[in-house]
Amino acid sequence: MPYLLLVTLIQAFSFNLIGVYLAGHVDSYFAVLARVVLAGLVFLPLTHWRQVPARLRRGMLAIGALQFGVTYVCLYLSFRVLTVPEVLLFTILTPVHVTLIEDALNRRFNGWALMAALVAVAGAAVIRFDHLDGDFLGGFLLLQLANFTYAAGQVLYKHLMAREGIEGPQYRHFGYFFAGALLVALPAYLAFGNFSRLPDTPLQWGVLVFLGWVATALGMYAWNRGACLVSGATLAVMNNLHVPVGLVLNLLIWNHSEPLGRLALGGAVIAGSVWISRRASRGYRPG
Repeated sequence: MPYLLLVTLIQAFSFNLIGVYLAGHVDSYFAVLARVVLAGLVFLPLTHWRQVPARLRRGMLAIGALQFGVTYVCLYLSFRVLTVPEVLLFTILTPVHVTLIEDALNRRFNGWALMAALVAVAGAAVIRFDHLDGDFLGGFLLLQLANFTYAAGQVLYKHLMAREGIEGPQYRHFGYFFAGALLVALPAYLAFGNFSRLPDTPLQWGVLVFLGWVATALGMYAWNRGACLVSGATLAVMNNLHVPVGLVLNLLIWNHSEPLGRLALGGAVIAGSVWISRRASRGYRPG
């Protein structure tokens, strides 16, 4: 849980940095590519590149391509057809994907875990729901693919580590994660990127460095490491905790006006989902 809480704070802060300093100023695909490259450089000297089991190497490449590469490409493509409130609303379905994928891999159905995920979604919806208009079906499908690949990456990493019985620290193999992400991010930038919209201020470059080294390198590793230490239900719930945290940071640092009543109510609902997830992780069944 401490790993996930740390990354929740990083994600919440990073979302505000992106919204304030990068969105609309720096090409989105370049930002994704830069984050992958910077994070990959961190793990380049730490990763064991030789005598790594082929199944582990392929698994890490696939997880990186899914959890970071495909997820972020779909996310940025969705902004072409969706408004920001619509994007935020549709991404809160990630916990449902986490729960369903986890149960499918374990060949079981845990009603409490699914309930925890749905309650977390409800809490985030209370905070972020806004009026939807226009033709948003294509964007909705893109974001569901992003939700699915992000959830699949987390769950698959957890199962891969358990199945392979990794000896030694897990960061020794995490360079393959960013190699897999690069296999998606680089072609996406070459195909869809705007080469004229590069960072042009030291502040923008500084934000990208922070996102690459802290939010991506430390954040993605710590999140996946933490995913190995909690139940699938708790992991599902934690995927939405960054919503109220991000709004609190926004209020404290950038003083943006937010509906405090909805924030408090939604946060309380998400806190309730954490309680439900703890019941699920203990194998609690109603009498």
